[in-house]
Amino acid sequence: MNKKPVFDYPLFAMGFRAFFALAGLSALALIALWNSMSAGSLHIDNYYPATVWHAHEMLLGYSTAVIAGFLLTAVGNWTGRQTVSPDQLASLSFLWIYGRVTPFYSGLFPDELIAVIDFAFLPVLAYFVGKPVLKTGQFKNLVFVALLLLIAVGNGLMHAEILGISAAGAMLGIKLVVAIIVMMILVIAGRVFPFFTERGLSGVICIRNPGLDVASIVAGLAVFLGMVADVSGLLLTVAALAAVVFNVMRVAGWYNPRIWYVPLLWVLYVGYAWLILGFVLAALAAYGVVMPVVALHAFTVGGIGVLTLGMMARVALGHTGRALKASNVMALAFLLINVAALLRVLFPAVLPAWYGGFVLVSSYSWLAAFSLFAFQYAPILTQPRIDGEAG
Repeated sequence: MNKKPVFDYPLFAMGFRAFFALAGLSALALIALWNSMSAGSLHIDNYYPATVWHAHEMLLGYSTAVIAGFLLTAVGNWTGRQTVSPDQLASLSFLWIYGRVTPFYSGLFPDELIAVIDFAFLPVLAYFVGKPVLKTGQFKNLVFVALLLLIAVGNGLMHAEILGISAAGAMLGIKLVVAIIVMMILVIAGRVFPFFTERGLSGVICIRNPGLDVASIVAGLAVFLGMVADVSGLLLTVAALAAVVFNVMRVAGWYNPRIWYVPLLWVLYVGYAWLILGFVLAALAAYGVVMPVVALHAFTVGGIGVLTLGMMARVALGHTGRALKASNVMALAFLLINVAALLRVLFPAVLPAWYGGFVLVSSYSWLAAFSLFAFQYAPILTQPRIDGEAG
C-alpha cells in the first residue's frame, strides 16, 4: 500500500513546477533587494560581501533553480523513472530556500553552518538526477551530474574565501560557475533546439551535426578556461573567434526564418545569440577594447537570463498539457528581458558615462519581465494538468 505524500499538491508533482516557481520569485526578490542595497536605501547584515552576494544568488540561487527544475523533469522523461517523490521535491525546495535565507542570519548562525546549508543543495540535486540515470544505464547523461558537481566546486570556492580558507576564491568561483552553466546550456541546446524547432514549425527538419556540437562546446570551454585563468591577448582571441564560428555554424543548421513568428522559438535563438555575442566581446576584452565584465554580463543577463526564461515558459506549457503557444503577455516578457540585456551589456559599453542609469533601467526591465512571468505562470505551475494526466 502506497503512503500518501505529505506534500500531495500539484506544485510538487514534478520538478519543474516547484523550481520554476522558485526561480521566478527569486528573479524578482533578488534584483529588488540588490537595487535597494546598491542604492544605499537598504542595509542588511549578510554572510556574503554585497557584490559576491549578488553574483552568488543570481547564479547559485536563480540559475540553479531553473537547472534543477529542468533536469529533474528531463531526466524523468529520458529514463522513464521518477526522479523525486513529492515529499523529496518539497525537501529539496526547502533546502534551496534555506540557502537563500540563512545568509541574512550571519550573526545568529555560525558561518560554517550557512556555508554547509548552501553548498549541500547541488550535491543532493546531483544524487537525485544521477540515481535514475545509473539505474537505466544511460551513462551519457551522467555528464549533467558531473556539471552539477563542478558548479558545486565553484560554489565551494566562493565559500572558501568568505570563511578565510583561501585568499582569493570568490571571483574564481564566480567565473567557474558561469563557465559551467554556459557549458550546460550548450549541451542542452544540442538536444532541445532542433526538437523544439521541428515541433514548433511543421515540415521543418533541422540539421544535426555531432561534430559541430563537440567543436562548439570545446571552443566555448577553451574561452572560459582562458577567462578563469585570466589569459588575454592572442590565445583568448583565437579561442573566442573559434567559439563564435563553430556556434554560428551549429545554429545555422537548426535555424529557419519562420521562428520569428513563434515567440517560444525566437526567444531561445536570441538567447543563444547572446552567448555568441559573449564570445565576440570576450575576444574584444582580450585586447582591452571592452571591459571583461561586459562579456560576463552578455553570458549571464543575456545568455542565461533570456534562455532560462524561454525554457521555463516552453517546458511548463508542454508538461502541463497546454498548447505550445506563448501568450502576448509572455511575448512582451521575452522582449523586456532582451531590453534588460541590451541596457546591461551593450549600452554601457558604448556610453560608459551613463552606466548607472542604464543598469537601473535594465533592472526595471528585468523585474517587469519576471513580473509578467509570475503573473502568467503562477496558475500553470500550481494547478493540475488541464488534460487530467499525472504530472
